[in-house]
Amino acid sequence: MKFIHAADIHLDSPLHRLEVYEGAPVEVIRGASRRAFENLIGLALAEAVDFVLIAGDLFDGEWRDYNTGLFFVRQMRRLDAAGIPVFVVAGNHDAAGQVTGGLPYPGNVVLFGHQSAQTRVLEGLRVAVHGRSFGRPAETENLAAGYPEPVPGFFNVGLLHTSVTGREGHAPYAPCSVGDLTGKGYDYWALGHVHQFEQVTLDPPVVFPGCIQGRHIREAGVKGCVLVRVDEGGALDVALRPLDVVRWVVLTVDVAGCGSREACLDRLQAVLPGVLAEHAPLPVVVRVTFVGACVAHGVLAADPEAWTQAVRAAALAVGGEGVWVEKVRLATRPEGAGSAADGGGPMGELADYLAALRADEGALADLGERLADVWRKLPPELRREGEVVRPDDPEGLRVLLDEAEALLLRRLREERS
Repeated sequence: MKFIHAADIHLDSPLHRLEVYEGAPVEVIRGASRRAFENLIGLALAEAVDFVLIAGDLFDGEWRDYNTGLFFVRQMRRLDAAGIPVFVVAGNHDAAGQVTGGLPYPGNVVLFGHQSAQTRVLEGLRVAVHGRSFGRPAETENLAAGYPEPVPGFFNVGLLHTSVTGREGHAPYAPCSVGDLTGKGYDYWALGHVHQFEQVTLDPPVVFPGCIQGRHIREAGVKGCVLVRVDEGGALDVALRPLDVVRWVVLTVDVAGCGSREACLDRLQAVLPGVLAEHAPLPVVVRVTFVGACVAHGVLAADPEAWTQAVRAAALAVGGEGVWVEKVRLATRPEGAGSAADGGGPMGELADYLAALRADEGALADLGERLADVWRKLPPELRREGEVVRPDDPEGLRVLLDEAEALLLRRLREERS
């Protein structure tokens, strides 16, 4: 037996921020979630799977128009023609009332209700699928606790949208413990909500397949579904299968010792071909962070916008239209940077203060709260250009501190000279 487990499709949700980047293929960006979903359907047909599971957030909220629903119906019809049933639960983005839009679905689609957990069986395969949809976007009930006992003699699957015990960056919806899941006696748990692939347990498999298409830099890396094979003895093989059509990549370039801007760009161009080869043939969207102590630090920090455009030009020279630099972050420092190098005084005090702040998790969280409050008060047009400031993201806050330190030190040196 073979089946596909997918989740967090967010059909017709746009890729964030790319549409404002000069040279980005707008049509590819707009259609990325649809193309990834077509890849999902193509994989199901090519592998001749016995059924498909979709563990929530099939849609991204209310449809802008009926085209989203009609596209989904067309894709389901392809599976229906091949005799492949599809089992769906709704998650926080497509909770009850937002999924169907009143459109009838082909007969192969089973959408679980939200009042209580239900069971659907495939008699020929001896498979029982248990599922329950969200009745509201912010579902705080432990839905797993109400799932039924396994059907004796059947391969039992639990289909659920949940944060389990909580995952960083994801709201704690339908919380439950791992024991709540494994204690049910099911043979496989098909989860959704977490956008990174994760196999929570191996026996029985409790799996997050991740989203099928990354939409921003926090959804970097390979995105797809899992293909599950079950042999005659009941042993399971769970394999991540890529479906994405555009891939987000976080790239750190060490420019330690570089004495010029050109030398830093050379370092970037030396590592970029390997990144492109790793993700070929997909186009990649890259966030580049430069790190290390170097003489060139002052030149790079002096004009961040000019440096960003130079990095984009260098990337285009290597990868052409197959690479777009979404953002450039500067986390370099002057060689020998610190209070001693600056002879004490304001620059030394600033460097010492920021170093202490980076190392203090509590102080970082407090800073994050203050910055988040300021961010919320910015005009909408400025908020659209930047990323959300998150108090629970210490690494992101440290990057902000690195950028602020480079800017402040440059200005202090200018004042001193």
